[in-house]
Amino acid sequence: MPYQNTSLSAEQRAEDLLHRLTLEEKVALMQNSSPAIPRLGIKEYDWWNEALHGVGRAGLATVYPQAIGMAASFNDSLLYKVFDAVSDEARAKSRVFSEQGGLKRYQGLTFWTPNVNIFRDPRWGRGQETYGEDPYLTGCMGMAVVRGLQGPADQKYDKLHACAKHFAVHSGPEWNRHSFDAENIAPRDLWETYLPAFKDLVQKADVKEVMCAYNRFEGEPCCGSNRLLMQILRDEWGYKGIVVSDCGAISDFYAPNTHQTHPDNKHASAGAVLNGTDLECGNEYASLPKAIQDGLIDEKQIDISLKRLLKARFELGEMDARPAWAEIPAR
Repeated sequence: MPYQNTSLSAEQRAEDLLHRLTLEEKVALMQNSSPAIPRLGIKEYDWWNEALHGVGRAGLATVYPQAIGMAASFNDSLLYKVFDAVSDEARAKSRVFSEQGGLKRYQGLTFWTPNVNIFRDPRWGRGQETYGEDPYLTGCMGMAVVRGLQGPADQKYDKLHACAKHFAVHSGPEWNRHSFDAENIAPRDLWETYLPAFKDLVQKADVKEVMCAYNRFEGEPCCGSNRLLMQILRDEWGYKGIVVSDCGAISDFYAPNTHQTHPDNKHASAGAVLNGTDLECGNEYASLPKAIQDGLIDEKQIDISLKRLLKARFELGEMDARPAWAEIPAR
């Protein structure tokens, strides 16, 4: 079938496979722990993988300094070499795991790093994950990470996919991130502090994923923010890739003691997809068929998001019968 034809583009293959799926199958593939669909040869895959300073949570791996320590080198060329080596190791590990069956959590090819949030308040609690307080340095270091992980753009398959996180204005206290509203942000601070690194990674480094943050931005949960995800990221910056939620962020739309901007899970899920969040880390998107039934969202919107996800899996070679790693030349 066309989606199995490796001579076609990832776009063409994704378009063909999309229309062979039932609604329930589509929705299942929009959650980070995506099940196998044997009738179409789709393997189990988990989008959640970590490589903050080396391949994480996947057995023995080379460990590098924390991000804040690597930033202190002021050496983005060195950081590129570090993450080029990390991606070599990640590909090798994923090959071994794939030979044992589907790719479960921490075994895949989509890595949720780098963290390009700005670190200006030591009370935040996650400053070690960042590249510090300077937007320019953060952008330079973040681009080096993305290029090292994703590999050259002219190969048959992408080496890995990186993820710019957490979009945006997510440098506040950790304890109230599920209810905090970053409001009345000065336009100059938004555009000169919080957004430059993300813009660099999107427009200069072609990062394949962007993770939306837990907090609200000007009253809207970031994973349902039309201003952030549609107007700025997609329309103004021209981003074509995947937006993934932080883990449990869609639950924060309605759960007690969180943002509570939506009445229930189906409204939360519909709002997230309509505003550009393609993939959920969590299981609230299981309510999307009910949301369609109730007229909150159209299946065509589901298709827009799912096609991005399928295209990414074809770009990585993860869907192919022939092991994709065989197509990636040694350095």
